[in-house]
Amino acid sequence: MKHLLNLLAAVALLIWGTHLVRTGILRVFGANLRQLIAHSVSSRFTAVLSGIGVTAVVQSSTATALIVSSFVGQGLVGLPAALAVMLGADVGTSVMAVVFSMDLSWLSPLFIFVGVVLFISRKDTAVGRVGRVLIGLGLMLLALRLITESTTVLTQSPAVRTLLGALTSDLLLEIFTGAILAIVAYSSLATVLLTAALAGSGGIPADVALGLVLGANLGSGVLAVLTTMKSNVQTRQVPLGNLFFKIIGVLIMTPLTGLWLQHVRPYVPETAALVVLFHLAFNIVVGIVCIGLTGTVARAVQRLLPVEKAQAAAGTRPQHLDPSALATPSLAISCAAREALHQADVVESMLLGLHKVIRTDDLQLAEDLRKLDDEVDGLYSAIKYYMTKISREALDEREGRRWADIISFTINMEQIGDIIERVLIDIEDKKIKKGRQFSEAGMEEINELHARLIDNLRLAMSVFLNGSVRDAQKLLEEKARFRDLEHAYSATHLARLSDNTVQSIETSSLHIDLISELKRINSLLCSVAYPILESAGALAPSRLRTLNEQS
Repeated sequence: MKHLLNLLAAVALLIWGTHLVRTGILRVFGANLRQLIAHSVSSRFTAVLSGIGVTAVVQSSTATALIVSSFVGQGLVGLPAALAVMLGADVGTSVMAVVFSMDLSWLSPLFIFVGVVLFISRKDTAVGRVGRVLIGLGLMLLALRLITESTTVLTQSPAVRTLLGALTSDLLLEIFTGAILAIVAYSSLATVLLTAALAGSGGIPADVALGLVLGANLGSGVLAVLTTMKSNVQTRQVPLGNLFFKIIGVLIMTPLTGLWLQHVRPYVPETAALVVLFHLAFNIVVGIVCIGLTGTVARAVQRLLPVEKAQAAAGTRPQHLDPSALATPSLAISCAAREALHQADVVESMLLGLHKVIRTDDLQLAEDLRKLDDEVDGLYSAIKYYMTKISREALDEREGRRWADIISFTINMEQIGDIIERVLIDIEDKKIKKGRQFSEAGMEEINELHARLIDNLRLAMSVFLNGSVRDAQKLLEEKARFRDLEHAYSATHLARLSDNTVQSIETSSLHIDLISELKRINSLLCSVAYPILESAGALAPSRLRTLNEQS
């Protein structure tokens, strides 16, 4: 029993070490890895190479699948290119399995010692996160040695030898077992390394190990599909297409396991090396066979998961809040930012509709626009809930500021939606139902303010997305211009009242309230610029106070 517990503890340590390495790498280099993938999909060949490189660093094809899936969900990468990246990702993780199968146990104490020193001394910095990665690598190497030692002892038991002998009878059972292990461990790499260590120490026969490797590959494909189950359709297409590739690979390689043992074993006497090289051969064969099928598989997946119907059913519900991305905080931040822009798009629709209601007195449109405010509120709640599930401790200083900026932006959009709803109610009660009209001059003023407001909304969205200091400065300049126009138009309205203009008198209260509310909306939009300018040191504190006092 003691030796069995030692084996289970070593397996758990291997899984935990793999998790530390994967999450640590993504937290340190996540943004750079995403940029590498985004800029490497111009051809299928470069897409495959980027997949190999990224997954060799991250040590998880599932993590790469989540990154690529989010790109497809955001429309940044085409599905065929994403599937090519995944072919490379699978080769990358198998290359790392070969590396870890070598006797690197002497590096384990060094990695753990250096990693702990870096993590404790610089915990909340990139250096500390690198230390976390080193700790994970050290634990993986230590776990592999412990697995080998524990298995060697266990296999001396007659009962264990009898049990292991029964495993050689059913290849389908072995594939199924390997798939379950990969899903439970959340890593095909950990499963393959475990299998190789067990086979190398005599814990399981070589043919059983090859069956488990086939299952581990299939399980990693199933795992990615399960992980993205609640995501949008475009995000789910990549794991499904990659699962098709895995199935093709299993169908091709299953009949060849016997030939592998017969022809390769004489040249590779070590069983552990034989297993990991089979894993590498599996993914290379899949890559060669399927690289020309990415377009065909993409079309098949798109027929199974059509985007158009899903979008029609989704309406204005959250489209980019991918639950699977929460395991990678930097990726989750990007998803939340995309959803915040979606919320802003709905607000823009409300603003455009507001102007039409003012001009046409369309009561039905006004009612529909007020319903859109519920959508804006719903998106705000969804984004806020999603953001609370992102680990703040895993964010660096820049990502922490981005987290705060997204929350602030969505709050402003929600408040703008509420203001538009109130304005629509006032227009219905004070203008449409009473059959009143703004004067020609008054309507021109409203048109001018509204046009500027739309421009400023789009500029604010650009500032939020790109963080451009130049655009942020321009946005604050527009805030000052808008304030001056509001003051000027209030004065000209009072002049029309002095001239006893009938239309101006009838709509006076509504006109003053309307331009005041438009100014409030503009102030909320322009507030996006403050954190950008403040972080860049381009906003003097005295200037900030002046602008706030004037607004």
